[in-house]
This record gives sequence, C-alpha cells and structure tokens, in this order.
Amino acid sequence: MEHATHDPTAPGWRDAAVGERAVDRSSSAHRSIDRSGTTDDGIVETGTTTLGAVGHGGVVLAADTRASIGGGRFVTNRAVQKVEAVDERTAVAFAGGVSDAQSFVRHLRADLRVYELRHDRSASVETAATVAGDLLRRGPYRILDLVLAGVDDEPAVYQIGPGGGVMRSEYAASGSGRQLAYGALESFYEADLPLSDLRSIAATAVRGATERDTASGDGMTIATITSDEFELAQYDGVERAIAATEEGGPADAAGDGTEEVA
Repeated sequence: MEHATHDPTAPGWRDAAVGERAVDRSSSAHRSIDRSGTTDDGIVETGTTTLGAVGHGGVVLAADTRASIGGGRFVTNRAVQKVEAVDERTAVAFAGGVSDAQSFVRHLRADLRVYELRHDRSASVETAATVAGDLLRRGPYRILDLVLAGVDDEPAVYQIGPGGGVMRSEYAASGSGRQLAYGALESFYEADLPLSDLRSIAATAVRGATERDTASGDGMTIATITSDEFELAQYDGVERAIAATEEGGPADAAGDGTEEVA
C-alpha cells in the first residue's frame, strides 16, 4: 500500500483558489435544478451519501464515490472523492454539483489560509464552519450540502445547509441517502466511541444508503482526524470498506489507497 503526505494548504491550491474569485454569477442565474438535483444544462450532480461523527479524540467522515445525473438514473463517474481536507485538521464532505464542490473547496482552503496568515494561527473548526457557511451564502454555488468536521481543542462536526446555515451536532449526514444513513447512526452511534468502532459504524451507514439509494454507491472514502494525524482511506468497493473497518482500520484493505495528511 502506498502512503503519501502532502500539505492541504499548499501554495498551488491557494493560488488557484484566489485566481477563481472573479465569478460571473449571471452565467448560473438561469439554471434550474429539479427535485432530483439535476440542472437543466446537464451539470453532473452527486446524489450522494456523506456523513460525519464525533468519537473519542477525533472525528470520522465518510462518503460514497458515485456521481450521477437524473437522481441516479445515469452514473457518470464511479470514483469521485467527496471528502476533502481544507486544512491540517479539518475536512469537508459534500453533496451537490461536482464543479461547485471543487470550486468551493479551493475557495475555502484559500480563505482559511488567509485567516492563518492574518492571525498567526490556524482557524478553529468552528471558524472554518462559519467561513464555509458564509461562502455558501454569498458564493455562486447552485446546490451544495456539506458536513464539515475536524479537531482543535476538541473534535467537532457541523452540518452546513445549502443556504449557509451552520449547526453543530454529534453526527450529521447529507445527500440523497441521508435518511438511510441517519437510521444507522441513530441505531448504533454512542458518545465517545473509539474511532475504530466509529469507522465501522460510518461505513455501515453509507453501505445501508447505497443499498436503497440509486444515486449512492460504488466505492467509499473514509477520513479519520485526530489532533495528531489526518488519514484519508479510499476503497474501490463498498464491501472492501466494510471489511477493512471491521478488521480494525483503513490500512487493512489491500489494494486501496490510504493517504496520510500531516
């Protein structure tokens, strides 16, 4: 298994984000989104199941990897990474348009880097959630539903709705499979769970959603964040993720990529 280390606030990302600040909002003003989340100009939307939960000493984020249009009627990509680091100890999982999500993540990384330079310290998870909500309110994003999680003085999870509302919770889910994911979380989640157990519950919740929600499926991404490390594991099949987390951790799935962000 290959391990890679990188800085999620590397200069290349920051420069790209700043360069895209000038957005022509009029280009999206006449686009509509139907109830399935598909725009009338064929923009690819991630129907998606994403979730985040607080455990003992850290947080876990998980998401499927399917991108589709027409509410899951046509699969456009089977390997979309829907969990992204935004700084060293914070990440966001997204449901919505792929292009919107990519742009949003770059802008959020840039804004958090600016905060760090101005205040000589990294933004707290609460601050990152507030900045993310503000970006959704004033940005050109047509449809995004986020779960943001991280660790500073303590682990925290925030749900950030399409209108920019920010709510803190012990666990949260988003996307077309959220109701199914919430069912599993309500049944199995307990406060202060060990992160190994929480990974297993998160994987089970996403799998349950993929069994009934046609817009969710294929693979899975699981991020585990503590005060000491940030590990991002990617699996090319839902059952591989289940097997790996039941065996004790993301590194147990041979052939899948595990990325350590430090």
